[in-house]
Amino acid sequence: MDRVIGLVAANFETKDMGELTEERTVASLPYGGAYRVVDFAISNMVNSGIKTLGLITPYKYRSIIDHVGAGKAWDLDRKNGGLFVLPGSVFGIQSENSHFLLRDIRRNKVYFDRSPSPYILFTAANVISHMDYRPLIMEHIKSGADVTMVYNTCDQDEPHRLGVNVDNGRVVGFKPNPKKYEDAMLDTFIISRELLMKIMEWYAAVDYLDIFEAIEGDLDKMDVRAYKYEGYARALFTARDYFDYSMELLNLDVAAELFSRERPIATKASESAPAKYLEGAKVKNSMVTAGSLIEGEVDHSILFQGVHVCKGAKVKNSIIMQRCVIEEGAVVENVILDKSNVVKAGAVIKGTGDATYIMS
Repeated sequence: MDRVIGLVAANFETKDMGELTEERTVASLPYGGAYRVVDFAISNMVNSGIKTLGLITPYKYRSIIDHVGAGKAWDLDRKNGGLFVLPGSVFGIQSENSHFLLRDIRRNKVYFDRSPSPYILFTAANVISHMDYRPLIMEHIKSGADVTMVYNTCDQDEPHRLGVNVDNGRVVGFKPNPKKYEDAMLDTFIISRELLMKIMEWYAAVDYLDIFEAIEGDLDKMDVRAYKYEGYARALFTARDYFDYSMELLNLDVAAELFSRERPIATKASESAPAKYLEGAKVKNSMVTAGSLIEGEVDHSILFQGVHVCKGAKVKNSIIMQRCVIEEGAVVENVILDKSNVVKAGAVIKGTGDATYIMS
């Protein structure tokens, strides 16, 4: 793994998250009760043996820098290698749903210049998975390919992902708006440092493009291989994605795959007492994080740290972020409640199964 350095693109921006990303990026969204979205990408890199990692930050960088810091939670606060926080583009033209803009790569050329490692593994911070990158890396090196892209088969229509046409293990084309049962990129790939440097030179005049938009016309001249990932993976692009995929964590099989003790997902440490359940509390099929106090009813919901569900309050099919208070007799259903909100006593806040209500 000393032959590989990593780069996590955490600067993906979208308007489809609504109020959830007004003050933060997708990468720093709270996820799974105790984590942030970016934790999965960084942890997968570290668990795969990668000790040098670059993190491209977004314009709204405050929340992600506050969370990641110097990388201590992932053992990346080290003298040799470690975490490098890299600047992303503030302004400029870009295609919708781009992750790996050439201008961001060129802007951080020094990060690649200073490393002797011949390979660079890229991944986007909005992908939720528990992927071991070592088989991908070994297959790429063994094949001698120019680029190896990770893909999977869509289990539903995925209009925001990049579809791929795979022929005998090679990528022969891209297509927008992949449908159910079609193949789509998982925004993860490995490339040689030498080729990456050449691509930066070749396409300097069109550096507003995503790297795969740039090389699409040269697929017949490059050896771009496809590596299929069969495990659980979800890419977050919209508020609906965030809600639906978060709720999948209440499936024990999904939770067991994502949160393995052998290869744990690390996050910024936050000390607090265990969740406390008082007399009269009722909790069913829910994820309740440390520091929470439950006096009322919680059903099929995810509660982050420090949430207080007061006596007589009901929470159903909802995501309640840090330090929220649901006062006595209040009802919250089909809602994403952003952190530090208070639902007043007796209030009723309801979304629908098709339109989750977001309270920022």
